[in-house]
Amino acid sequence: MKKIFNKEFIIGICVITAIVILIFGIDYLKGINLFSPANFYYASYDNVAGLEISSPVTVDGYKVGQVREIQFDYENPGKIKVLLALNKNLRIPVDSKATMGSTLMSGNFISIKLGKSAEKIPVGGDIESYATPDLMASLSDDVMPAVNQILPRVDSLLYNLNRLAGDPALIASIERLDGITGNVLTATSGLNSTINRDLPIVMTNVKSISHGLDTVTANLGILSSQLKSLPLNNTVENVNALTENLTKFTNQLNDKNSTLGLLMNDPELYGKLNRVAADVDSLIVDIKKNPKRYISIKLL
Repeated sequence: MKKIFNKEFIIGICVITAIVILIFGIDYLKGINLFSPANFYYASYDNVAGLEISSPVTVDGYKVGQVREIQFDYENPGKIKVLLALNKNLRIPVDSKATMGSTLMSGNFISIKLGKSAEKIPVGGDIESYATPDLMASLSDDVMPAVNQILPRVDSLLYNLNRLAGDPALIASIERLDGITGNVLTATSGLNSTINRDLPIVMTNVKSISHGLDTVTANLGILSSQLKSLPLNNTVENVNALTENLTKFTNQLNDKNSTLGLLMNDPELYGKLNRVAADVDSLIVDIKKNPKRYISIKLL
């Protein structure tokens, strides 16, 4: 029986299949889905540096397609045509604009700002295009002059810092600071040890003092209750009566018309009383010495 396929034919089929699979695999890795239905439009730019095949195409930040081809426009020198594969359901108004921009993280992309016109661009037509200033170029133009002005100052600052770092006085100060820091750490460690050792004792003493204060408070409460139970009203009345009597006695002493008043305030009466007392005392003494003078006894 004659073979239908020889070995060379089978090898050729395998090679072609491998090439097709490789092409589709590369496109897939680039994010290109050849089987996804899409409408194609063109955009033209003066410079497409950073833009790549499969770069995203967005509308208001939402991805609606991708770049499918980038080629030089030989019919319009100086322009580069970019083929955009957009979602088949997207319709582009004629006053829309395709802007090429870039970000530091994701690279270049194309953003379509949809217009308000009711008229749509036919599939395969051109979208009005323009590019925003390159971010890195803008940074270079705006920042580099300022950087060039700052660099000499930075160089001078670094030179002064190097001189300061090598200053013996600064090194000695740092060494002293290290010593002070070590002493502080040692003192802190000792303080922590003291606190850990003495704090339980202090807390025990505080608890004892608190217990003693509770006892004193309880005793004060008992004393207060006992004081409330005493007949303080009668005592106060007695004190008032005593005070009144003392007042009356004092008034009598000061009153010259009373006996005590005369005795306390009349010097003449006081002198007479003293003389009478002296005479009586002399008489008693004389009677003791000479009783016969005053007592006579007759015998029958």
